[in-house]
Amino acid sequence: MPKTYLLIINEGPYGNERSYNALRLALELLKLPETAVQVFLLGDGAQCAHAAQDTPQGYYNIERMLHSVASRGTVYT
Repeated sequence: MPKTYLLIINEGPYGNERSYNALRLALELLKLPETAVQVFLLGDGAQCAHAAQDTPQGYYNIERMLHSVASRGTVYT
């Protein structure tokens, strides 16, 4: 029976690692068989979906990570 995971991101893309860690978890969950992942961007988390982000030095590009999750899962804004 397939499992569905819902991750709620309500933090902005940079300044802390919460959004990064949530997307990293989503990408790992998507590797499991019969697993669906849904990501809900709430409040400041909606900034993670902003196109053409200027990624600060030393940070991962949250936009690219979110695009990768969206290509295999579902993202709601």
